[in-house]
Amino acid sequence: MTTPAQRAFVLSVLVLLMIATRVNHFMAIPDASWAVFFIGGFYLRQWTRWAFPLLMGLAIVIDVVVISRTGQAYLQHYCVSPGTWMLLPAYFSLWAGGMLLGHGYQGARWATLGKGVALLVAAVALCHLFAQGGFYWSSDSVAAPTVAGWLKNYSDWFLPYLRTAAIYVGLAAALQLTTEQVRKLLQARHDVLH
Repeated sequence: MTTPAQRAFVLSVLVLLMIATRVNHFMAIPDASWAVFFIGGFYLRQWTRWAFPLLMGLAIVIDVVVISRTGQAYLQHYCVSPGTWMLLPAYFSLWAGGMLLGHGYQGARWATLGKGVALLVAAVALCHLFAQGGFYWSSDSVAAPTVAGWLKNYSDWFLPYLRTAAIYVGLAAALQLTTEQVRKLLQARHDVLH
């Protein structure tokens, strides 16, 4: 993203995507939050100082609102534990993965696709390590945590989280590729006419 207007548009889309899907965190619509942070890191790395905290705060506010609508206090909910603060490094892992992909980005190429896949898998693995580990080791919901239990829990949930993030990131990549191709066609047409 080269202009502030383009970055503001992307940030707006990411905010709307998080609001539209995170409120359904416990329903059929997959939560796009993990992809939002990865995509945000790619497009908004120049705004990291304030865009990341804004999206982080939005995620927390949405959780508080959704949980309070169930009639429970936020701190009493199953998903909230002393390890909830681990979402900060978890989500920043995704953001950093997007930033690494965006650094020096020269357009869609096969090498970029490979780098993107590797970074997304690594970022999701690290995010899941922080988020799931924070919950597993500090939650009252896990009666007797063990390393074997933690590894099983990590492996049980890794692929579903990766799949959901990959779907949203893949859609964003397809949009990026389409935009780049349209720009090339318009530029070629402009060059022919002038």
